[in-house]
Amino acid sequence: MSDLTSELTSLLWVTALTAVMWIPYVLNLIVKRGLLDAVGYPEDPAPLSPWAQKMKAAHYNAIENLVIFATLVLIADAAGVSTGLTVAAANIYFWARVVHFASYTFAIPWVRTLAFVAGFGCQVAFVVALL
Repeated sequence: MSDLTSELTSLLWVTALTAVMWIPYVLNLIVKRGLLDAVGYPEDPAPLSPWAQKMKAAHYNAIENLVIFATLVLIADAAGVSTGLTVAAANIYFWARVVHFASYTFAIPWVRTLAFVAGFGCQVAFVVALL
């Protein structure tokens, strides 16, 4: 990991975070439906708890935005672009996704939107640095 740039290290952490976001809501699925229905295709499945439904939506949002963030980080790395702006943007992006995930899950007004906008701003920072 020592050969990774700061931006690639942040991308690694964002990817790892996104990779484990499913665990709590799948555990809720098992608790709510039972193991057999959780791994099967029940005709009338019990819904997830409200927090788990929100967490699942936050996970999908994280995946959608990871595609953009990862692409920008990889382009910057391939182009040899690493500036104070890109380092800060990559670090902030990770924390913005943590805050977004938690605030979406627990329905904290304004915070979810501000965290999303912060993450988007980090993506814009990479575009600016690359152009």
